[in-house]
Formats: sequence, structure tokens, C-alpha cells
Amino acid sequence: MSNHPVEMFQYHTWANQTIMGRIKELPASVLSQEINSSFPTLAHALSHIYAVDTMWYKVLTGTGMREAFQECMSLNVSILHSVDEYANNFAQLSEQYREWFQSEADLEQTVLLDNPFAGIRKTRLSEIVLQVANHGTYHRGNISTMLRQLGHASVMNDYAFFWYQEAAESV
Repeated sequence: MSNHPVEMFQYHTWANQTIMGRIKELPASVLSQEINSSFPTLAHALSHIYAVDTMWYKVLTGTGMREAFQECMSLNVSILHSVDEYANNFAQLSEQYREWFQSEADLEQTVLLDNPFAGIRKTRLSEIVLQVANHGTYHRGNISTMLRQLGHASVMNDYAFFWYQEAAESV
């Protein structure tokens, strides 16, 4: 039986790599090309996903949400110069998540979140992992729209497409 939150994180990692792979195929200038959209540039969108992924990792590993949020605020505006830099940062963070999953973390453990935007709530660690994947999906949709607005096709990165990629790799 598969661990659904971990599988969703694997999908999140795959989908991030997939969309960054598409951006790598385009002229390097596309990363910083300004556009009137959800984010001013693709780089800003990638920085935001990375910052939030990092914040949630800190929460999962014991940092309070308010503190984690404060620690990661600078990542949200830290714009990198190449897709390779983003890909490397995401790969390193994904490895940290994988190590945490393998450390036999109890995903059904509850923690008290003190969310600066929504208040206090008890939640399971598994719900946080699902939030990471869901947040990434939302913003990869923004990136796909931004690519189209910039005159470029995006790439299929739906969860259902991930199922088929996994099946092809296991054959």
C-alpha cells in the first residue's frame, strides 16, 4: 500500500522538474521577462514556490510556523539567475524532504500551527505534505498561464500524467 502524502510529494517534485525542464528549453531571458500576471516573472513564481516549500519543511521538522515564515520571507524575493539554479535548489530541498520521510516521521502526528494569516489550528503532518503539493500545483498553473502569455507552450504536469510516467519507469 502506498503512502499517499509521500506519493503526492513525489508528484510535486516530478512536476516541478517537468515545468523547469520546459523553461530550460526556452531562451534564458524568459525566466526574467516581465509580464502582467500572477507574478511579475517566472523567476518570482519559482522563488515563491521554493520559499513556501522551505517554510513547510521547517514546520514539518519542528520549527513553529511563525518562525519558519519569518526565516523564509527573504527566499520569496530572492530571484535566481538561471533555471539550473532553481532546479538545484529544488533538488536539494526535495532530498531533505525524502530524508525526513525515511526517518520514519509519523505523518499522522498532530501539530499546532500558528498561521500568521489564518490563526491557530491543529493539523496532521500528512495534511502539511498535501498542502505543499497542492500549493505547488496551484502555482505551476500560474507558470503555465504565464508561459502562454509570453507566447510559449507549457508542458503537461497533471497528477494523472505522473501516474503514467511512474508506470513507464517501472516497466
